[in-house]
Amino acid sequence: MIVGVLGGGQLGRMLALAGYPLGIHVRALDPLPDAPAGALCELITGHYDQPETLARLVDNATVITYEFENVPLETARLLAQSLPVYPPPQALETAQDRLVEKSFLRQLGIPTPPFLPVDSRADLDVALAQFGLPAVLKTRRMGYDGKGQAVIRQATDADAAWDSLQGAPLILEGWVKFAREVSLLAVRSSTGELAFYPLIENEHRDGILRISRAPAPNLTVELQALAESYARSVLAALAYVGVLAIEFFQVGQYLLANEMAPRVHNSGHWTIEGATTSQFANHLRAILGLPLGATAAIGHSVMVNLIGTLPDSAAVLGVAGAQLHLYDKAPRAGRKVGHITLRADDPGVLAEQLAALQQVLDL
Repeated sequence: MIVGVLGGGQLGRMLALAGYPLGIHVRALDPLPDAPAGALCELITGHYDQPETLARLVDNATVITYEFENVPLETARLLAQSLPVYPPPQALETAQDRLVEKSFLRQLGIPTPPFLPVDSRADLDVALAQFGLPAVLKTRRMGYDGKGQAVIRQATDADAAWDSLQGAPLILEGWVKFAREVSLLAVRSSTGELAFYPLIENEHRDGILRISRAPAPNLTVELQALAESYARSVLAALAYVGVLAIEFFQVGQYLLANEMAPRVHNSGHWTIEGATTSQFANHLRAILGLPLGATAAIGHSVMVNLIGTLPDSAAVLGVAGAQLHLYDKAPRAGRKVGHITLRADDPGVLAEQLAALQQVLDL
């Protein structure tokens, strides 16, 4: 079987790796000839709106998926006329616009931070007066890893925030005093089968995910059930197929949905070593209608992103339990070039491993 993937980044690379044991071959389309997935699968170099490259992508393929949510919606809709596209284009359309996304979540009864559209400088003043400070001004589309947003901490920050982002449709979100950030990975198969991974605790710095802990420390049955109930509503409303990630702010025992990603997700990389079935294998199973694999955590895991620079591989591998994943990407400031997973049955042992790794990485 051939699965066509729009995008050839590290997520496409890990999908290709997960496909090999199942006899599933990935064919990726990416504008960059050195896209990371190309070392592990067939890579078509071209743009997402070129008919000839799209024809090569779908040739003898069973299904089309994507590894990032900024795929042109028109391309997904066009491909859906020839083959199943999962997650469905409706999910892509919803997740690509923060205003549409949060309005959709609210319509399902899922709480979110307060938000208002901002189309003018006057709109910004009105929204700031309603929410107070601090607040976050964001582009409605295309922002990720801290890009396309500005925190307004005091009134004098408003002009600079507006000047840096104006020209694009914007949204202002009220500040949330959260205890921590968590995410849920949900899976729905084309047969309707559902599965959920345990909630994950995430640490971000400068808008980029740095560390994930799974299962989230002090996770309660009630919190897990609440997150799953929200995910069920989203999956049903979108007739969703594949892995879905929803990021939440935890406030007490409540969850506010921050955003969702219709794809395999960075906070789920721990599942490669730390869960019975990885998110990548389950995504492939889901979109092909195969039975889903168990999502139970195997002990406790920590995933550390490698941002901007490559580590000393020997030093990393010298840390007990460390599993190193490099993406074949040239180092660049703010760029995810790999990740490291640690796993242990005992949380105390895991904490010791993480401390040793942080010393090696100088974190």
